[in-house]
Amino acid sequence: MSLSVDDKLKIARRLDKLGISYIEGGWPGSNPKDIEFFRRVGELNLEFAKVSAFGSTRKPGVRVNEDANVKALIDSGAPVATIVGKTWDFHVLKALETTLEENIAMVQDTIRYLKERNLEVVFDAEHYFDGFKNNEEYALQVCLAAQEAGADWIILCDTNGGCMTWEIEAIILKTREVIGIPLGIHVHNDGGCAVANSMAAIHCGCTQVQGTMNGYGERCGNADLAVIIPNLELKMKAVCLPPGRLKRITETSRYISEVANLPHANNQPYVGHAAFAHKGGIHVSALLKNSLTYEHISPELVGNHRRVLVSELSGVSNLLYKARELDLDVNMYDATSRQIIKEIKELENEGFQFEGAEASLELLLNKAFGRHHDFFHLDNLKIIVEKRENNGITSEAIIKLRVNDQMVHTAAEGDGPVNAVDNALRKALLDFYPGVDRMHLSDYKVRVLDGTAGTSARVRVLSESTSGTDKWSTVGVSENIIEASWQALVDSLNYLLMKEEQERKKQ
Repeated sequence: MSLSVDDKLKIARRLDKLGISYIEGGWPGSNPKDIEFFRRVGELNLEFAKVSAFGSTRKPGVRVNEDANVKALIDSGAPVATIVGKTWDFHVLKALETTLEENIAMVQDTIRYLKERNLEVVFDAEHYFDGFKNNEEYALQVCLAAQEAGADWIILCDTNGGCMTWEIEAIILKTREVIGIPLGIHVHNDGGCAVANSMAAIHCGCTQVQGTMNGYGERCGNADLAVIIPNLELKMKAVCLPPGRLKRITETSRYISEVANLPHANNQPYVGHAAFAHKGGIHVSALLKNSLTYEHISPELVGNHRRVLVSELSGVSNLLYKARELDLDVNMYDATSRQIIKEIKELENEGFQFEGAEASLELLLNKAFGRHHDFFHLDNLKIIVEKRENNGITSEAIIKLRVNDQMVHTAAEGDGPVNAVDNALRKALLDFYPGVDRMHLSDYKVRVLDGTAGTSARVRVLSESTSGTDKWSTVGVSENIIEASWQALVDSLNYLLMKEEQERKKQ
């Protein structure tokens, strides 16, 4: 990802509202964007977070007061400096190409220089665990030098991300016997152990965790704070955030995904859309009796919510739970209820997927129980796709709809046939239902359900629509991609209009 300065400031503000203790804003000595971030971050008036500038120790053979990167840390105006130094002798000799003694001098000179200027100094002991395994004595010497120079924190780093949890625990326990200042942990996820290794480090006495929201980071990512923080607060009873702020972690995690323009992982623990989703009928039946049967915490503790999915694995319990959400009067033993379950399973067998299209499911249930009517009916739809030499393809949709016993005939162009149909459909409805002007497609996915059938294969269209404040998903399935898209579009509009009608009735 590449975040703009404005993006970074938005994220910093949101992290502060969550109650994060330190926000590392970047390396002011490396690029103009990070320099601008530190220039502007003071305007945010952060309530909880201290802003930290990241950099390295002075270069070999360079006086600390003449080192440009060290000067940039001071000029940034950040109250905290996080400096990285080598603790693995292999790196000192091969990467820095200097002596082991000079490396220790670099660490001490830099920390002393920053402390003399009243900065809080966090020393990131780079490659500490690999260095400890290769040369325990030297790795500890570097950390002792940082402590003697006045560092406020020593952060033990698994920079390559390959250490196992038991290695992390053993090395931290040995380090604690020698180092007397607060320790922290910084691990990467190359072995898939970043969260577990961070938790183990806290269990062994570390009191700072460095990580990123959603685990974003180079290669396989960093330790995911959206998982670590709930684990620490709910499982280890450790205080991480100000009181009441844990409920904001789901919205913060998803907000940062949006700013980063990356999809939010559905299966992310605690904050994922599927973290508290239940599909199997036996599970849901038990949940109706007590949520603890299949949930390790209440989703509300982290600002998430429970979802019950209706699919081919569903039983009547799933339908009953979903109906209660929609305030429908459903009897578990009612023939209509069982018929709906049968219909849903048949539709899913044909390729429909209601667990990813809950708006279509809600429409289906409301129709089955006589609580929904279609707001318009199609009379005719014609799509013209034209390709001319040396020009792109143009698409036009001509549509006839019956709305409130009136015939509407209109046309619209689009970037493609589906876009043209969407534009024509909303244009035809606008005079009757002004709310459709607020709605637009925000995502559109097509999946071929039977790749062996070639061009005659059935396709599933999942569309996501938004009104600016709400989002909802619908589904369509057909051998014809236009027909499948039409089904999803019609459901999307009907869902919007149904919600608006419900709101009017409440008023």
